[in-house]
Amino acid sequence: MKNSTKTGHSAFAEDVDKGLSSVPKYLSSKYFYDDEGSRLFREIMKLPEYYLTRSEMEIFTEQGRAIYEAFDPDSEAFDLIELGAGDGTKTAVLVGHLLEEGADLRFVPIDISSEAIDSLTRAFHQRFPSLRIEPEIGDYFARLETFREKSDRRKIILFLGSNIGNFSREQAVGFFRSLRDVVNPGDRVLIGFDLHKNPRTILNAYDDSLGVTPKFNLNLLKRINRELGANFDTDKFIHYASYHPIERAARSFLISEAEQTVKIEALGKEFSFRQWEPIFMEISQKYDLQMIEELASDSGFEVVRNFFDENRFYADSMWKPSS
Repeated sequence: MKNSTKTGHSAFAEDVDKGLSSVPKYLSSKYFYDDEGSRLFREIMKLPEYYLTRSEMEIFTEQGRAIYEAFDPDSEAFDLIELGAGDGTKTAVLVGHLLEEGADLRFVPIDISSEAIDSLTRAFHQRFPSLRIEPEIGDYFARLETFREKSDRRKIILFLGSNIGNFSREQAVGFFRSLRDVVNPGDRVLIGFDLHKNPRTILNAYDDSLGVTPKFNLNLLKRINRELGANFDTDKFIHYASYHPIERAARSFLISEAEQTVKIEALGKEFSFRQWEPIFMEISQKYDLQMIEELASDSGFEVVRNFFDENRFYADSMWKPSS
């Protein structure tokens, strides 16, 4: 990657340049979540096909006390830090249970979207007026180094919504190893994993009947137009989703319906697309329990306990640093 200081390009511009210059072309899914992308994703979470949110909500609704006990709080004050908090709807259910158990906690939601953080903060202040909230706007990757410095209190770090599924295995191990470097022995991490199941159930979650998921993917092209001065014609791209049961991975693409050239002013470049050429947008990995155990072990953690919804579509896995 070029040095952004020398080129004057933002990290966003650099990553778009790298992705569209590659063969095959790709765009990083971490840039989906501007304010409009966050709004569209909240719509996706309400779709009948998108079981992930309902499954995790069920776990928090039915097993909040068990999650608190697995943390082994011993009446200590602790920080609840959520990476990629979004609007915090599910987390509010968990926080409610923790407060009912008498937990002395401070909530630190981190999200790249200021709109999402503002909405979350208003909702939490109204619902939990005595809760201490310290919201942060920004990329949680850049904030990993500060976790140990925030306080000497124990921490539960939340990484929910099966966001880890957007990482390759190598990326996931690297991410959790970075997290392992900044947590203390008494800290815990709670990670949402979407489990392998009927392939049709999975595919429908990424190719919904109302067409919200295509809008979500196409919004990234609109963001490039807006922020980098590009001229993508989003009417010339279609969304395509697939699921490979052997690899246990759902993938999303935008397909160019026509031969076309797109100019990006911020880069001073043009990018050519062949008819039916794909842009790889996102991977969503699915897991079984052995994969979760191996990922924890390879990252310097061990599984404390897995929490499942009634259908066993989903697991929230609590980890602790291995000794």
